Amino acid sequence: MADENEEPLNELLLKALQIRLSKITPEHDCAIRLFNGFYEGERNMVADLYGSTLVLFSHAENEEDSIVLTQTARDVFLEALPWIKCVLVKHHNAREKDQRNGVITFGSQLDNTILESGIKYALDLKLNQDASFYLDTRNLRKWITEYSAGLEVLNTFAYTGSLGLAALAGGAANVFQLDRNRKFLDLARRTAMLNRLDLGKMKLAAVDFFVGIGQLKRSNALFDMVILDPPFFSVTEKGMVDQAKESHRLVNKVRPLLRDGGRIVAINNSLFLAGVEFMKSLEELGRDGFVEIEEVIPVPEDITGTPETILGKPPIDPTPFNHPTKIVVLKVKRKG
Repeated sequence: MADENEEPLNELLLKALQIRLSKITPEHDCAIRLFNGFYEGERNMVADLYGSTLVLFSHAENEEDSIVLTQTARDVFLEALPWIKCVLVKHHNAREKDQRNGVITFGSQLDNTILESGIKYALDLKLNQDASFYLDTRNLRKWITEYSAGLEVLNTFAYTGSLGLAALAGGAANVFQLDRNRKFLDLARRTAMLNRLDLGKMKLAAVDFFVGIGQLKRSNALFDMVILDPPFFSVTEKGMVDQAKESHRLVNKVRPLLRDGGRIVAINNSLFLAGVEFMKSLEELGRDGFVEIEEVIPVPEDITGTPETILGKPPIDPTPFNHPTKIVVLKVKRKG
C-alpha cells in the first residue's frame, strides 16, 4: 500500500460518498461499499451500506485508535445520510468475538435483507467477522443469473449461498450448495424463500469440500457450471486450500464433475497472488486443450474506488484483473 494520505478522514469519507450517492437506491434497500480505505486513503477503515444499516469495519491494531476511527466515520455518515437507522461496528483485531462480529453503536434494528438485481438476499450482519454477503461478487451474481437458465449448478465453498441463489433465480434446473457450516447454509434457504424459489431445486450439503467432491465423483454426478469461491487459506483434516500457492489445484479437483462445454467460475481472493501469475496457472491448465479461459469478470467500482478517490495500491498488481478478488470463467472440454 502507498503511504497514508494526509487528508482528514472526514474529507476522504465525504469525497468517496459523493461519488457513490447515485448508486444508492431511493428505497434504501441496496448493498454498496461507501468507502474502501485500503485504496481511498485510510487503510484501517471500510464502510458498507446494507439497506439502511451502516457497517463499519476497523482494522486498526490499537483498540483506542479503532474506537476513534469508527466514531469519526459513524458521525460523518449519520450527518450525510440522516436516514440511516442502525450502525454496526466490527473491530477486526479485537480479542472478543462479539467485538469482531459487530457491536451496534446507533439504533437497534439491523437490516436482514437487501435487494440486488431484482433478487432479495437474506442477511445476518453479525453472523461472522464479515457481513454474510460479499459485495465484490455483485457483477458475478448478475452474470450467473444471466447464464444459468436450465443448467445444473454446483456452488462450492458456498458460505451463505448468494452465488447459488443467483443461479436458481436465473432459472437453473438444479443448484447444489456445498459448505461445511450448516448455519451459513440456512441463510441460503431463507433467501430462496424470500424470492419464492422452488426449494426442491436446491440441495444444501453441510460437508467439507474435499469430502463432498469425492462423494459427487463416486455418484457420477455431472454439472453444467461449478463455482469455486474458496477462502484464501484453510486447513481441515480432509485437505488444504492455499490460494496463493496452489490456485490451480481446486480447478483440477472439480474438472471431472463438468459436462462437456461446462464452465468453472474460479474466484481467487489472495491479496498476494499477482493477477499475471493467476492467469499463467490457468493457462498452464489449458495446455492440453481441455480448459479455456473464456471471460474475466470485474469487481464493481464501489469496491475498487474511482480515479478521483484512489490513493493507494494493492501490495501485488492484480492486472489483468481490476482488484485482488480475481474472477475468471473457464470453459471445459470433457476428456473421453
